[in-house]
Amino acid sequence: MHKRAGLSLGRRQLLRYAGASLILSVSPLAGAAAKLPAVLAVRVWPAADYTRVTLEHDAPLKYTHFIVENPDRLVVDIEGVEFNSVLDSLARKVATDDPYIKLLRAGRFKPGVVRLVMELKTKVNPQVFMLPPAGEYGHRLVLDVYPINPPDPLMALLEGRKDAVEPLQADPDLQVVETKPGKTPEAPEVHTSKKSGKPIVDRLVTITLDPGHGGEDPGAIGQGGSQEKNVTLEVAKRLKARIDAEPNMRAVMTRDSDFFVPLQMRVQKARRVQSDLFLSIHADAWIKPDARGSSVFVLSERGASSTQARLLAQRENQADLVGGVNLGSKDLFLARTLLDLSQTATINDSLKLGKYLLGELGAINTLHKNYVEQAGFAVLKAPDIPSALIETAFISNPEEERRLNDDAYQEKLADAIVRGIRQYFLRHPPGPKAKLAQLG
Repeated sequence: MHKRAGLSLGRRQLLRYAGASLILSVSPLAGAAAKLPAVLAVRVWPAADYTRVTLEHDAPLKYTHFIVENPDRLVVDIEGVEFNSVLDSLARKVATDDPYIKLLRAGRFKPGVVRLVMELKTKVNPQVFMLPPAGEYGHRLVLDVYPINPPDPLMALLEGRKDAVEPLQADPDLQVVETKPGKTPEAPEVHTSKKSGKPIVDRLVTITLDPGHGGEDPGAIGQGGSQEKNVTLEVAKRLKARIDAEPNMRAVMTRDSDFFVPLQMRVQKARRVQSDLFLSIHADAWIKPDARGSSVFVLSERGASSTQARLLAQRENQADLVGGVNLGSKDLFLARTLLDLSQTATINDSLKLGKYLLGELGAINTLHKNYVEQAGFAVLKAPDIPSALIETAFISNPEEERRLNDDAYQEKLADAIVRGIRQYFLRHPPGPKAKLAQLG
């Protein structure tokens, strides 16, 4: 009897020890499996085009979304996520002047589900999608709120049109600055005034300015913390003011505040307003801080003109990965293919434009290369618009970073670029553009 009791007790102890060992062996794994994804940050990017809300989190999420009317609301349910202080702060992230969002709040909807409710100021066409980790970001859930009736950029341009068009005539003090030692710039044919025999631009020309990066995509970051997206926007605003002051020019911008614009949409915006020129403004970066100088790039039909040009194009073409594009969008306008690598005439015009721009930039800053470089930049692929990408300076160079943030230097940059534009149009006056002539 005692032997059986002792044997039974021994078995019970053995089973208890074995169970404890099993619990200890699986507890870390069970704890890891039970850990819920957490929202690390929330960012809101309001703009006239659309408002983007980005939730960055440390693991993939499951979500559903739907629209509710009267009043208009976008509802997003996120499964298996912790409700934390970041989500609790959502309401404070939306500005009162946001064009599309009235209020944004989050709360525990039911066990294991957090509900986001976005109260809207107007009817919208929302796009909700996930982005995998890219650049400095982890997983992201993106809420893009587009208005049902988006603003028409051509009508907005016409509402602010200049009714009096004064022909642009050659300035006797305006000289072509050489970009290659010993090489004389070609002298193309130009239109001339019957009265004076001077070259003229006798219609209003439209120039699209494209400040690089924006919103979720900061671009290059200097050692002092400067972000390329902010520098390019400030330079573009100053440049727009200069162009608009010209009697026969007007400028539009692909973005006028801090928000992300997909590369293809930047080109589409230029084509929708029938631009005569497209200028993408950037601030270069390199692995070595001593790299310096301004550069001008245009599209290449074949390969890149240098290894640096190829690497730069690769980096700039990855902007959509960092900024965040909804690859599942069925918007045919966005999906239309623009690339036409047989656009020899447009590329030749772009090279001429780049030569004048580079010459003027060389008058205010060191040139990184004294010739126009070429590579496959996605943002330069408008088949019918001469286009150039301007690297104003190296933001990775501490000295040039300070200059890029200096008001006086930004003014010099804007002045130099306008001089380059004027030289291009004086020597290559644009042909008639019937639609703009009628509307403008």
